[in-house]
Amino acid sequence: QLQLVESGGGLVQPGGSLKLSCAASGFPLGTFLIGWFRQAPGKEREGVSCISSDGSFTNYEDSVKGRFTISRDSAKNTVYLQMNSLKPEDTVIYYCAAYLRTSIVCSTRTSSYNYWGQGTQVTVSS
Repeated sequence: QLQLVESGGGLVQPGGSLKLSCAASGFPLGTFLIGWFRQAPGKEREGVSCISSDGSFTNYEDSVKGRFTISRDSAKNTVYLQMNSLKPEDTVIYYCAAYLRTSIVCSTRTSSYNYWGQGTQVTVSS
């Protein structure tokens, strides 16, 4: 069973930075795709970024391009989302998700993923 645990959320001022972590267990990183998603109250969950199973391909939603960076550490079996220049509208719950498949590309469609973490709250406020 693949399990995902997010951490790193919290309160940050506008313009600040946070680094989210998604620690995976049960399977090594090279065997699945990972995506980051976020969801505001009353809204649908939306894709933010993803990384292919071999780490060679990344994808970003337009509103975070140039501000967020996805990366991974195979030794720690962990995927990260570095978030810079945070805005109040980035205040939502962030989730990581995985799809057990090796692929050189990835998608930020929520329907493409079948393992989900519990989420971590990010609040951007002064």
